[in-house]
This record gives sequence, structure tokens and C-alpha cells, in this order.
Amino acid sequence: MSSDTPPVLAEPEGQAPEPVRARSALTEKAGLGDRAFAGSARAAAVFILVIMAAIAGFLIYQAVNAISQDKVNFLTSFAWDPDGNNTNGVPTFGIAAIAWGTLVTSVVGVLLGAPVAIGVALFITQYVPRKLGSFFGYIVDLLAAVPSVVYGLWGLLVLDRHMSGVSKLIEDVLGWIPMFKTNGTYGSSMFTAGVVLAIMILPIVAAISREIYKQTPREQIEAAYALGATKWEMIRLAVLPYGRSGVTSAVILGFGRALGETIAVAMVLTTVPGLVTRILQPGGNTIAANIAVQFGEAFTTGRQALIASGLVLFLMTLIVNYVARLVIRRSTNKAGA
Repeated sequence: MSSDTPPVLAEPEGQAPEPVRARSALTEKAGLGDRAFAGSARAAAVFILVIMAAIAGFLIYQAVNAISQDKVNFLTSFAWDPDGNNTNGVPTFGIAAIAWGTLVTSVVGVLLGAPVAIGVALFITQYVPRKLGSFFGYIVDLLAAVPSVVYGLWGLLVLDRHMSGVSKLIEDVLGWIPMFKTNGTYGSSMFTAGVVLAIMILPIVAAISREIYKQTPREQIEAAYALGATKWEMIRLAVLPYGRSGVTSAVILGFGRALGETIAVAMVLTTVPGLVTRILQPGGNTIAANIAVQFGEAFTTGRQALIASGLVLFLMTLIVNYVARLVIRRSTNKAGA
């Protein structure tokens, strides 16, 4: 051995040799394309926030101008006469009656549409072959592409004629509840509008539920079968618990869609001033339908009052979407715990 060769030092006992750091294949400094993409994404996010803030600011400004002229409580009054046609020019308007109609029609739509949508999602994902399920899923998704005015025409010209018998049957069974009593007339009611809304929210709830049920872990399904479960028992023990939170959020999002539906409801409902508590007889109104019907003929104060009601609807939909996200977040946290 040459004397010029440096001695090799042994590693101390108990210490692993220091790993050799390989040069990363990724550059630490972002390139021009990365910076441009990040800037574009950031600008898009800021743009959305600016649009939302601008909409909220416009609604609030117009609402404050209207409410400052209102001579009754805007949130609790049932009257709607912002131009003062029946009160000697004194503006009187409140959203209690139309907010009630909005909630009733939306709740009816969810109660009727959500179970059907969930059943359709289970049928497509659990009971039919994959190719046939894709076909049925495509058909259901097509319902979401049908314009609202088409649903309104169908509800007005077709559905409404056949709702009298259904409404009478419901009254015969549940007539002891004041909400389901009538004065002997049927049709163009909040219940009919709710049926139309049920059909309109069905594709949304079904599509989201379908994708959630598809993600059920195969291990859970096979474990249920290994324990001797039948098809329905497997669905009840594995599929439904796994998708509970996601389906709940889908139903809430469908409820938000029903709250803001305008044209179809305006075409089906027979508008009646004041509070309508009997959902099977003609009458009722919603916030969105009221705006669509009256905005063109309203004067300055009337338009501002309609915009104020639009602010309430805007806040209602924001709250509904926030609740849906909260449900998803809590379920995700429980799953990760």
C-alpha cells in the first residue's frame, strides 16, 4: 500500500453511515410556466371572490334603500305592496309569505325527489350490469339538461290536470292535518310545484349519490358477502353507511337548487297574495317566482324590494351550501379519526 493513500476511517459503532443525497430531478426554482400558471390560478380565485362580493354589495345596497322606506317589518310581514297601490302610496312589503312558499315547495320537492334519486343511484350501481348502468346513468343525467321552462310547461299542461285526484286522496287520508285540508279546489298548488321540483332535482341528487356509491371499498362489500349477507343486507351494512354523508350533502345541494328555481314554479303556481298554509289548494308564491313575475312591471321602490327579497334568497342558498360542506367536512374528519 502506498504511503500517500489516506487511511480509511471506520464508522463509530452504533451510527449508520450518512446517506448520500442525490440531486433532485426537479428544479427548486419555479420556471416561467409554473409562475404563469400559479398566477392565473390565483387571479381566477380572486376574480370569483370579487364577483361574489360585487353581487352581495349590489344586493345589500338596493335592499337597504328599499327596507328604509318600508313601513312594516320586512322579515315578518305578509303584505307585498312596495309601490303602495293599496295603501295610498305607502310602501308595505315583507317576505314572510313568499319565504314560506319557497321553503314549502322546496321541502316537498326534496321529500319526494330525494328517495327516488337515491333508489335510482342504488339500482344503477348495485343491481344492473356496468354497461347497462352507464346507459341508465346517461338517461338520468339528460334530465338535468332539460330547460326549466320545459318542466314548467309539462307541469302546467300535463301534471296539473292529474294532480286533482292525488290531492283529493291525500286530503282524504291526511285531511285532519290543517296543512292538507282544502276548500274543495285542487291544482296549481304548492304541492304540484313541489312535484315539479322533485323531478328537477332528481338528476343532481342521483348523479352525486351514484358516484359516491361507486366508491364503496370492494373489501367491505366482499366482507359482507363472506359473512353470508344477502344483496340487500350488503347494501344496508356496507354501501349505505359508506355513502351516508355524501348522499346527505347531495340532498342538501338538491334543496339549494329547489330554493332558487324560478320559471317552472312561476308557471305552475297560481299566485295568491298573502300567506297560503294549505299546500293542496291553488295559491302560493316563492321568492324567485315573485321576482320573475313582478320585476318587469315594478317601479323603483318595487324593484328595490324585489332585489331585497333576492338578497334573502342569496343568503339562504349560501347557508344551504355551507351546511352541505360542513356535513362533508365532519364526515371526512370522522373517517380519518
